[in-house]
Amino acid sequence: MTDQPTRAGFVALIGEPNAGKSTLLNRMVGAKVSIVTHKVQTTRARIRGVAMAGQSQIVFVDTPGLFRPRRRLDRAMVAAAWGGVADADVVVLMIEAHRGITEGVRAILDRLGEVAQGRTVALAINKIDRVKAESLLALTQEMNAAFPFAETFMISAEKGYGCDTLRDWLASRMPEGPWLYPEDQIADLPLRMIAAEITREKLTLRLHQELPYELTVETEAWEERPDGSARIDQIVYVARDGHKGIVLGKGGETTKAVGKAAREELEEFLGRRVHLFLQVKVRPNWLEEAERYSEMGLDFKDGNA
Repeated sequence: MTDQPTRAGFVALIGEPNAGKSTLLNRMVGAKVSIVTHKVQTTRARIRGVAMAGQSQIVFVDTPGLFRPRRRLDRAMVAAAWGGVADADVVVLMIEAHRGITEGVRAILDRLGEVAQGRTVALAINKIDRVKAESLLALTQEMNAAFPFAETFMISAEKGYGCDTLRDWLASRMPEGPWLYPEDQIADLPLRMIAAEITREKLTLRLHQELPYELTVETEAWEERPDGSARIDQIVYVARDGHKGIVLGKGGETTKAVGKAAREELEEFLGRRVHLFLQVKVRPNWLEEAERYSEMGLDFKDGNA
């Protein structure tokens, strides 16, 4: 037994859409708990992933990307992101090395001082393999002149560069106290939501630009079978009849391909057989239904502002 005290706390990962927050979360946790695609703004709920580092338990909150909201769903997502900052012990702002200080990053910096007051804030410059060293140095100096970061890290979330150093530093900054989750638990999302997120990711990867933003996936039923397998029934909600055709594809081929890819990943994640059944339904006003927001872990009222 070690004499070191146990530590546990929350780390909020914030940044613009597509900054690499979900990729970093999955690398830190060592498993896929957050949707990762090349389409911006895919993380909707604040997804918690749990990482262990020595005697420290780090609970990562992967917030939706911070951007200028236009619709109710956008406003609820941005409110969730800033809520994650307010709840965290440590905040990590992620920016992309090759994009530098964008207008969106400046807007985040302007609000960060107010929302993260009294909290430790670190800077993680991601995708460092895309720029030269002198550009990184200049970017680091400019960012630290704009905000008093406690520490700056150069990382590649995709390739793993610098991620261990960041994790060890975060572990040292966690407050002393008992662990918040069992040692072998990697996420506090219900399995039903993880399953829905996996299917939504496969839809995003399959449809690319065609994918309607007014789309969500819900796990309607989960049945444990006597042979150890699971039957999972999911509904893909779209806002218009035309979107239903896109999601189904010719002869239902898109839904079949998405279902197969999601089932295979679910089987790997759960370590057992899965029978996955998808339905596509048109629900024109789902973006205005409080129940849909609850399913995504968002607050419907936050979309009013």
